[in-house]
Amino acid sequence: MFNVEHYNGTKEQNYELLLKQLKALIEDEPDQIANLSNASSLLNQFLSEVNWVGFYIWKQDQLVLGPFQGLPACVRIPSGKGVCGTAISEGKTQRVADVHQFPGHIACDAASQSEIVVPMYKDGNVFGVLDIDSPVKDRFDEIDEMFIEQFARLVEQYI
Repeated sequence: MFNVEHYNGTKEQNYELLLKQLKALIEDEPDQIANLSNASSLLNQFLSEVNWVGFYIWKQDQLVLGPFQGLPACVRIPSGKGVCGTAISEGKTQRVADVHQFPGHIACDAASQSEIVVPMYKDGNVFGVLDIDSPVKDRFDEIDEMFIEQFARLVEQYI
């Protein structure tokens, strides 16, 4: 059984605990959807000041909505469109302090002000993205980016 953890350490220590929790939660489960669902739930519970946490999965040359926590979202995103599509087309994390300044931003939730998107891979091929939105401008810093990328790399091992 999973218990809600109170994170009382430094930001880095809290992220390290999160990564240990993620591994314990998904390492023995072979089902991709179950692992993505629990990963999005765990990250949503851990992060403060976020309004959407989830995955888009690469299918038929576009990103398709996968497991998430938050309001209903855009179902399909083409490569190169919005923050998620840009992360896929460029193959690198997109950390956006103000989504309203991002060319071509796709507004699924009007409350979103900042966003971080990490591209994910399986067996060397594009798998999809981990997408996190916040109603706070400039919510994500370098430490968040580093650990959210580590979170995505760990999820990749179990999908």
